[in-house]
Amino acid sequence: MCHLKKSKSLSAHLALLLFMALLRISKYWLYQCIGWGINMAVSIFIMLSMEKTSLTYFKSLVCTVVVGIAITHMMRWQMQKMRILAQTIKGQIWRMLLVTVVYAFLFGIASLLIDYVVGEVFPERFAKLSFLMKLFLYSFNSFWLLLIWNVIYFIYHYAEKNRVEQLNTLKLEATVKELELKTIKSHINPHFIFNSLNSIRALVDENPTRARQAITELSNILRSSMRAEKQETVPFSQELDIVKDYLALEHMRFEERLEIDINVDPETLEQQVPPMMIQTLVENAIKHGISKQMDGGNILLNSSYQNDKHLIEITNTGKLNVAYATADGFGLQSTADRLNLLYNGKANFKIIGNDNNTVTCTVELPKVVAL
Repeated sequence: MCHLKKSKSLSAHLALLLFMALLRISKYWLYQCIGWGINMAVSIFIMLSMEKTSLTYFKSLVCTVVVGIAITHMMRWQMQKMRILAQTIKGQIWRMLLVTVVYAFLFGIASLLIDYVVGEVFPERFAKLSFLMKLFLYSFNSFWLLLIWNVIYFIYHYAEKNRVEQLNTLKLEATVKELELKTIKSHINPHFIFNSLNSIRALVDENPTRARQAITELSNILRSSMRAEKQETVPFSQELDIVKDYLALEHMRFEERLEIDINVDPETLEQQVPPMMIQTLVENAIKHGISKQMDGGNILLNSSYQNDKHLIEITNTGKLNVAYATADGFGLQSTADRLNLLYNGKANFKIIGNDNNTVTCTVELPKVVAL
């Protein structure tokens, strides 16, 4: 009973060692074992179906498979040394065929010698053939076997190369996208700070009290901006707070010349938007619209859902400068670039001039709400 328990324990230990060895084996050797194992199984199945099996045949088959593994491993080493996979397609083909012919001849010699040494009984017609003719037939059969091996080997490496190239391309695109977004953001904040400081400077001499209030508003905006820099998108409610702070700052400068109207559907407050984007558009509306009007003007901000899209409209008093809208406006260009990078063409941005001396910027975003 004790011996039986020891035997079971030893078997379990050996099975565990075998399992651990299979986990550590490389893909190449795993595929080698699987491939030659299938070859052996097919050979055995064919001979069993023909009822021509013998112990000598099985010995010969096992020895041939072992030699086959060694031959193909040497052939792989030779191809790596010749750097065949680094050649052109034409160069790969003729080099592969050359290596296949050479190693098929070696495999043929080895297989024939195995059958002589093991004592395999050749069919009567085959036994009458000369040694050279037998060698040719063995080598011919080996050629097709090694050719199949090489085709599988090349297909695997071709597919693996394409997979790696596609992965590298995706990584490169992601890196470029990240760098472009960071570059756009690095331009947005200095641009915004410069305009805000100009507003504060205009208040310093006229009304120091209001200037101090403006500095407080600016600090709130910068604090929100610094938090937004860490995210690609933020809730619309957070972006709206930045916009309100900015408009409050600008209202101190323009006073009664700036009228503000904000209409927001409460359901859109959790909608995700790029940080500082709406603020940039409002900033442009004031800089290129309101500030150029003798009597100032209005800023109208609307946010709603339409056709399963988040629609944001910013309308300001003024006339559309076509040259600015198409080329010179950094804020507009950065908005278009960010939307394209973040939403892969699923977001829309446009700016149009209306007949009633107003300009409207429209941003249409996919409906994406953070969970």
